[in-house]
Formats: sequence, C-alpha cells, structure tokens
Amino acid sequence: MIDLRRLAALQAVAEHRTVTAAAQALHLTPSAVSQQLNQLAHEVGAPLLRHEGRGVRLTPEALVLLEHGALLRQQWERAKADLASLGEQVTGTLRMCGVSSAVAALAAPALARLREVHPRLDTLVLEEESAACYQLLLADEADLAVVLPTPQAPPATDARLEQHHLLEDPLDLLVPAGHRLARSEGVALTEAAGEAWIVKRHNNDSFALLSVACASAGFTPHVTHQVKEWYAVSAMVAAGFGVCLLPRLVPIPREHPVVRVPLRGRPVPARRVVACVRRGSVSHPVVAAGLEALRAAAAGAPDHQR
Repeated sequence: MIDLRRLAALQAVAEHRTVTAAAQALHLTPSAVSQQLNQLAHEVGAPLLRHEGRGVRLTPEALVLLEHGALLRQQWERAKADLASLGEQVTGTLRMCGVSSAVAALAAPALARLREVHPRLDTLVLEEESAACYQLLLADEADLAVVLPTPQAPPATDARLEQHHLLEDPLDLLVPAGHRLARSEGVALTEAAGEAWIVKRHNNDSFALLSVACASAGFTPHVTHQVKEWYAVSAMVAAGFGVCLLPRLVPIPREHPVVRVPLRGRPVPARRVVACVRRGSVSHPVVAAGLEALRAAAAGAPDHQR
C-alpha cells in the first residue's frame, strides 16, 4: 500500500522544485525526503525525479501518480470522517490554525462556542501566516485553517483543498491624528499615493494585499518601514512615520493617536477570509463542528468589522 506521507513528499517537491525546499515546507530533513521518494519510486516501480541543474523535474510517471494520489487522499479523509461519524458525540481534538487577526476575531469566539456546544471536544490553535497554514493542512498537522487567499496561495481548484468563504474584510487607511487625509467621509486610495507607507514584513499576507491594492489604484507604494505586528504598525503611524492599510478586523489601540479612514471608490480594497480544509474531510464531525462555529462567528462579527 502506498504511504500517503510519501505522496505528500512528492507533491511538495512538485510545488517547491527542489528537495531542500520541499523538506523545509514539510519540516523534515532533505535526506528524509529523499528517502521517502526513493521508497515511493521502488513501490511503484518507476523513476519519479530527474535532476536538472540545481533543481529537479518530475517524470511523467510522477505526474500520473500525483493525480491518483489526490484521489487517494480524498478517499482517506472520507474514510476517517465516516468512522468518526459513528460516535454519538463530537470528540477528539480540533487543530485550527490561522492568521493573527482571524484568530482574534473569528477563531477565539468560534472555539468558545465549541466549548459550550461540544464539551468533550478539545481544541488547539496555531497562529501562522497563510502560507504556513496551507502547509500545516497538507502535512496533516492542522484540520482547519483560517487564511487569506493571495496570488501565491493554492488556487480554489486545488484538488487537495476545499475553501469555504467566511467574510470580506475591508481595508481602511490608517493615518496619524491631524493628518490631511483624516476625513470621516473617507478618501480615495490614490490620494495617499505620495505618502510613506508602513507595512508588515514582505513575507506577510498584508504586503501582498498592499501591493495589489495600490497597483489597482495605479501607483506603487513607497514603503519606508517594515514591522511584524499590527500594534507596532499602528505605533509607527501614530508617531508620524507613514500611513498603512489596516484590515477592519484589526482593532486600533486606544493609546495611539491615529484615525481609521474608510476608502471610497470601486473596488474598495478588501481581503477575503476563508476557512480551508483538506478535501474529503468536511464531513468529519470535528471539522464540520469547527466550520459551523467559524461561520457563526463570522455572521456575528460587528458591522464595523465586516
């Protein structure tokens, strides 16, 4: 029988182009990934990789195997779901991961709801960026992820994953108190084209959101500072070092003299928040309970957030 972990290693190499990068994504050593691939090639009796320079290319046999592997993984998830459905109560552990703002605004109230409705269900939360959340799902280290689809994310058609829309989170312009753009009626994003911009670091979801929003408005932002946490971003704006795009789900610290300015025009920049699961697992009682709780949290989010 083919080991699904070896199929996951092959899929990681297909995505990342090198064994080393695949190993990093899977939290394994390159030698461990190479060993899994060698064992998989021996099991199917066909070569799977060809070396090309510093990278590798998948053989036709490997591509066929990946296609069948996606179906095998789906069927395995359905089998686990059917077995878990035989119980009278929802038990086990729900492993949920997500970006920081979604953990605070959606995951926390969702888990509180689960604690009341399913007292025998344990929960575990991991805060990560979206890219890491996708990897946790695919590595079976998480069951449910609350993520922000970006151009670098797996497409909605990815056979391994299933996405469920939760909400649209508008982006506002955050400026220092007294700034020329601190208008309650809102401003167009193009009016901030000449400003210095503060953004979370380039390997963060918000960097891609800023780039796409500004490109749609017809300009490239002049990024002067890159920081990691939203609290630090707000503090830098308050000190007059620039402006930023702030998701409406993210609260403003009361001690920061800043103004949240709504953006006018079409389209209004927004980030789409989705719940993502492994395809085939949505009927698992634990996963289904988590999805239901997240939908309830999204529906109950205050209007000023949604």
